[in-house]
Amino acid sequence: MGALEIRRRIAAKEISCRELVEEALQKIAATDPGPDGIQAFRHVSAETALARADALDRLPKGDDALPLHGLPIALKDNLCTKGIPTTCGSRILENYIPPYDAHVVECLERAGAVVIGKTNMDEFAMGSSTENSAYEKTKNPRDPARVPGGSSGGSAAAVAAGYVELALGSDTGGSIRQPAAFCGVVGLKPTYGLVSRWGLVAFASSLDQIGPLASDVTGAAMLLDAIAPHDARDATCIPRERPLYTRALGEKPTALRVGLVDAGAREASPTADAVDRAAQALESRGHRIRKIALPHLQYGIPAYYLIAPSEASSNLARFDGVRYGHRTASPADMLDLYMRSRGEHPGGFGPEVKRRILLGTFALSRGYYDAYYLKAQKIRALIRADYEHAFQEVDVILTPTTPEPPFRFGERSSNPLAMYLSDYFTVGANLAGLPAISVPAGSGPLPTGLQITAPSLAETRLLQAARLIEEIGAGAA
Repeated sequence: MGALEIRRRIAAKEISCRELVEEALQKIAATDPGPDGIQAFRHVSAETALARADALDRLPKGDDALPLHGLPIALKDNLCTKGIPTTCGSRILENYIPPYDAHVVECLERAGAVVIGKTNMDEFAMGSSTENSAYEKTKNPRDPARVPGGSSGGSAAAVAAGYVELALGSDTGGSIRQPAAFCGVVGLKPTYGLVSRWGLVAFASSLDQIGPLASDVTGAAMLLDAIAPHDARDATCIPRERPLYTRALGEKPTALRVGLVDAGAREASPTADAVDRAAQALESRGHRIRKIALPHLQYGIPAYYLIAPSEASSNLARFDGVRYGHRTASPADMLDLYMRSRGEHPGGFGPEVKRRILLGTFALSRGYYDAYYLKAQKIRALIRADYEHAFQEVDVILTPTTPEPPFRFGERSSNPLAMYLSDYFTVGANLAGLPAISVPAGSGPLPTGLQITAPSLAETRLLQAARLIEEIGAGAA
């Protein structure tokens, strides 16, 4: 039905919040757990969700002050939730229960949403397939032999499987948009600083951003409206008035200037034909298509995989076995405590997290900082300048979300570089701090996605363009 229609039915008392939550819980219990299940969820808060639904059912009919009244929502397991485990897909936080809620969780509470549970993810959001989780291996609901993408694979799978209409993920280099494309749902990475990161367990602080996954563009707009209020606790959160994104979807945009990246953007990609079909459909409806150049986009992957691991090596230093998280048994001294708590198996960091900590520590080390980290930051500035120049000529930029459709389990787990290239089209928006959305695309047997990127803080334009793609059917899977 979509989140908006469900919200209307709840307001009209055609369905109760409890009925909706019970249905979601029944679906999850029937098809999610176990080796044959989707395994999207790490933790399901059944009793808490039902109690919340009952409380919402006692509220007056059609309470417009609660835009997400009664809607079940899933949360990626790197968002802190008071009294509910937050593991970040890692054994090192296996028993961690936060004493507070993340800002976005507080926002969902005020909006009337019902948190169903926490979803699986690549450990500390480091991965593109959710195979790096220390726990379950989440399956793609469209083809269980294939990965759901990552690192927000559990949230994308929860929406694609019909457990929830809405979910939250985090996006550092494509971790909302890539799994959205792989699972055939909508995924939005907002402008850096639009949504507070307070209560998000940090991976790379200059790149991380929380955003919605939804079954349609309207649902993504509804969720963005709910989580976007300014929060002074996050120094990077931009203090400005936010428009009502859902309302803006009712306004038809004037003729858009749509940019297609010309050379250097993996033109041989199997997903490139979806961009051509969408561009032709838009042009036939009066929108203008222009070729643009993003000459430094090809350097995005090496720049990203120096900057992000460098920030991760600093952020993850707090997991030392002293204050919270896994602590090794009977350490000989403080150094032994640190090394074994962080490195031993099971209990410490997994292989991919160790790999990125080592990469980042090396890039920041004396004698290598200028050659690696500083050079990567200079490339980041060039990529940002490329986008700024392009947006003088076009309103939005259209690319594939991923180079290929979802791959099979194990195909890339032994080849980190091949896995990293899954982020080819998505890292640019993170490096430049821009908003970008993935909308389902393609007509083949496997889901793919179209990515639309817009200028900073132009989420209204971005959502309107995504709605156009959705309406014209260019993305019908």
